[in-house]
Amino acid sequence: MTALKEELIFLILQYLNEKKYKEAVHKLEQESGCYFNMKYFGDLVQEGNWDEAEKYLGSFTKLEDNRHSVKIYFEIRKQKYLEALDMSDRGKAIDILRKDLKVFASFNEELYKEMVQLLALENFRQNQQLSKYGDVKSARNNMWVELKKLFEANPVFRDKLKFPPCESRLESLIKQSLRWQHQQCPNPRPSPTFHTLYTDHTCPTDGARGPAPRNVQLMGPPNPRAETLPPMDSHTPLPLVVSPSASATQRWMAIANPPLPHDAAAAAAQVPSGLLQPQSAAAFFKHPRTPTNAPPGGGDNQTLESERLWKRLRTAQTDEASFSGASHPPNIRPQDDIPKTVVRTLNQGSNVMSLDFHPIHQTILLVGTNVGDVDIWEVGSKERIAHKTFKVWDMGSCSMPLQQSSLVKDATISVNRCLWSPDGSILGVAFSKHLVQTYAFSLNAELGQLLEIDAHVGSVNDIAFSHPDKSLSIVTCGEDKTIKVWDATTGQKRYTFEGHDAPVYSVCARHIESIEFIFSTGSDGKIKAWFYDGSGPKVEYDAPGHGCTTMAYGANGTRLFSCGTSKDGETHLVEWNETNGRIKTTYSGFRNRPFGVVQFDTSRNLLAAGDENLIKFWDMDRAYMLTSTDADGGLPASPRLRLNGEGSLLAVATSDDGIKILANTDGQRSLTTREKRDYDDTVKRIVQATVDGTTAADVKLRIPGDNGWKSSDIVDSARLRALRLPDSTTASEVVQLLYTNSGIAVLGLGSNGVHKLWTWARVDHNPSGKSNASVAPRLWQPSNGAVMINDTTGANPEEGTSCMALSNNDSYVISASGGNVSLFSLVASKLMTTLLSPPPVPTFLAFHPQNNNMIAIGTEDSSILIYNAQTATVTADLKGHQKKITGLAFSRSLDVLLSSGADAQLCMWSIDGWEKKMSRFIQAPASHAAAAAPLDGDTKVQFHKNHPHLLVVHASQLSIYDSKLECMHSWSPRDALAASISSATYSCDGLLVHAGFRDGAVGIFEADGLKLRCRIAPSAYLSPSMQKSREAAVVYPVVIAAHPSAPNQIALGMSDGAVHVLEPSDAVPPKEKAALPSIRLQS
Repeated sequence: MTALKEELIFLILQYLNEKKYKEAVHKLEQESGCYFNMKYFGDLVQEGNWDEAEKYLGSFTKLEDNRHSVKIYFEIRKQKYLEALDMSDRGKAIDILRKDLKVFASFNEELYKEMVQLLALENFRQNQQLSKYGDVKSARNNMWVELKKLFEANPVFRDKLKFPPCESRLESLIKQSLRWQHQQCPNPRPSPTFHTLYTDHTCPTDGARGPAPRNVQLMGPPNPRAETLPPMDSHTPLPLVVSPSASATQRWMAIANPPLPHDAAAAAAQVPSGLLQPQSAAAFFKHPRTPTNAPPGGGDNQTLESERLWKRLRTAQTDEASFSGASHPPNIRPQDDIPKTVVRTLNQGSNVMSLDFHPIHQTILLVGTNVGDVDIWEVGSKERIAHKTFKVWDMGSCSMPLQQSSLVKDATISVNRCLWSPDGSILGVAFSKHLVQTYAFSLNAELGQLLEIDAHVGSVNDIAFSHPDKSLSIVTCGEDKTIKVWDATTGQKRYTFEGHDAPVYSVCARHIESIEFIFSTGSDGKIKAWFYDGSGPKVEYDAPGHGCTTMAYGANGTRLFSCGTSKDGETHLVEWNETNGRIKTTYSGFRNRPFGVVQFDTSRNLLAAGDENLIKFWDMDRAYMLTSTDADGGLPASPRLRLNGEGSLLAVATSDDGIKILANTDGQRSLTTREKRDYDDTVKRIVQATVDGTTAADVKLRIPGDNGWKSSDIVDSARLRALRLPDSTTASEVVQLLYTNSGIAVLGLGSNGVHKLWTWARVDHNPSGKSNASVAPRLWQPSNGAVMINDTTGANPEEGTSCMALSNNDSYVISASGGNVSLFSLVASKLMTTLLSPPPVPTFLAFHPQNNNMIAIGTEDSSILIYNAQTATVTADLKGHQKKITGLAFSRSLDVLLSSGADAQLCMWSIDGWEKKMSRFIQAPASHAAAAAPLDGDTKVQFHKNHPHLLVVHASQLSIYDSKLECMHSWSPRDALAASISSATYSCDGLLVHAGFRDGAVGIFEADGLKLRCRIAPSAYLSPSMQKSREAAVVYPVVIAAHPSAPNQIALGMSDGAVHVLEPSDAVPPKEKAALPSIRLQS
């Protein structure tokens, strides 16, 4: 349903409700599905009108839609059953049990059995879990409280729980239309009468035109409720309002500042958006503010593209179309996913003003202080690896205002913001007086001075990095009410943006496709957006609370948030709707305080803010606060904090000039693993120092390495946790295998086109609910019996054309097996639509990491199609390969798409314009039988999570390439791993490479250097019966997948159709502690 049609239905609903047509209101709610009336449904529940309640509910969601819907239906039917038992109506209870509750046996058979056993009790309250069941009224009230939480969490009801403010809007629109019609009359009468709405109004042509009234309003009354529409059957005249002149309209538009709703009640209607929602800033650009003094011709070569984007965004507001479904489904986040456990304490020595984790090295923390110090910490080892005190590098080149300022006399200067560049090679520091300084950063070198910029008169309040014209720039804002953009290499000023009436408090750089722009917020709460075209601010809005506000993008850069605190101490943390410029969600949990500005941060699906001496956490998809922690005490009123990119670590400033590092389960695991490697590395260095005759004091540890590992073989299950996933269905070779991004499920695709999904439950011995090799999962089979199966028309399983990709939010999967490209809902296990039909046959699929609308489709005819799922069009057709495409990988940091083919060629394409940047053929290893001849055969590619490195997998070799497609390391099969390679992948932390071989073995390699660490023999994970069957046909891993958060867990998709989950305990061999006592150190 388009936006305008939906809004029209809301207007009709509002009109019917105002006229007291209650039955018609609820009937339209059901038939349109636009609005779920919680009050009406709550009344049905509390009155016990179960049949009508289920009928109304069924118009919006079916039982099998998702787990929230299952729970809603179960709670209603359970209450219905208990009430029948309470009235001793056994017959009715049995009828409910058979007709209504039997369906839940497939979800939880034990629970259903417990429900049956209640029949045998004289009073069901004898059951311990139901012993506190009171009377019917209180039970219904308690149930309704739980149901409301389920509705708010259910993605089906996103944007359906809040009715838009549109009081008497339909009548107002009719009045406006009648006025406009009257203004078009050739001879408008001063007191017109309106006889009908079925046809346009015209004044009779006989009779002279009456005089116009003397007091004419420029615009209609601002409050539509101040006027009332005359009865439709009357001929009551309407007062005439003359349309304003064009120039007056332009002046009014130039100063328009439409208000943004930020009612706390918006918390109930959170986050829905389409599966393939356009990732754009249409939010703020639906009502652009175009200054009258904009220079003609724009400012640079972005102008033309900017205008095109404006036109597209303006057009989009009239009729928006996208796939339905939840783009960001809610995630009931387990507590161990939230970084709440204090694992490190760092003594900074001065008050911390700014924090930022490195974008690649997740344990490296940048810190700026109130005395101008800049420090870099490695939080795993608690080592300060860099320290810089403030000083002016070149006073002679500074401006006169700076030289005359108190900076010369007063050395006290504070860091307002310190920030890493997107690739982590540069860090920028904004100071409280005039200056910005940048440094070059390398792991094994000192910080190198790059630029010192006299940026603003007074304080530099914030900085950001941007890429206008494809070159790295630094965006600054300051006390002088301006925003400036500087070349990050030369320091030359490129742009100055003026338009704020107060000091600019913060900036947020953003890009849509090839368009770069900036959001800025003033200390007066004004939000503005700027393009690099010299045309001034495009929009101007008021931040909630009109206070100091910061903006940030979360969830992989797809969702916009802001947090601000007003002068009265009122804090607003909100998510903005990027399709209409309104506030989508207001997060609750703040209290009014008299001072301080609340700081916030976002990572993955988590929001964190410092307030009331606490760290408070929210799931992005839930308006209410999840939990909070005081970090064992010692936090200031509004603590400054920062999450790392994985959301596994959080740094927070303390009142005693320190920093606490908090971690979730994954963060603790990564730090523990690092400690083990640090230990091995230290032992190795001490031993080497002893052999060389050096002292232990000469051994300095900078960034701890992991060179202490040794290769080992795992040949039995004693040193390996292995689990074959249960599957009673027909088996076929597993050709594709994926973990969901949440890590709670494994999705496989067979050569027969059938998808299988295994999910892990949250139980006592698996509280996180994530996949592991100790707890057997359940093969997901919806109650409706639906199976996700691809179109296999004309498919040849031997050609290996099956492919699939999972959306970033785990909600949808695109897949193909030689026929149409299909889009499935993973939640509902059903086909949503088909995207493309062969020829050519699709051979590889990949979602853009930031935009689910953009899909790269590799094909059998060697081309790559860039498909826009929102418009259902192919926007680019990339040619460069000679054989079918076998691999595709996007890189967010490099803004490129990398492709590989059966021609053993690698091609790198720019996402901005889709031009081919470079290409290279992989070389045959020296051991290859035809080393002189070019390679061919399937080639797979994968970008490293944290580095601009690339894993290239071919049957003949594993290789690591850099961003220029130069081979850095290569390994070819030999010795105990002599069979050809079938598949390989990086571990989730990028430290390991897991590889499968065609003899059934699995190799685990160090990613840096491809040194073999561990070999897993087939006998370690295959059952004896399977090992016997291998004598007839070798069973081997066709595809290998890495768990998204457990570095040592992998899943194997086998040639016989089985799926195994492995957790090798010796991927990192045990420490050789026994060697320590024999080492004698010389002083």
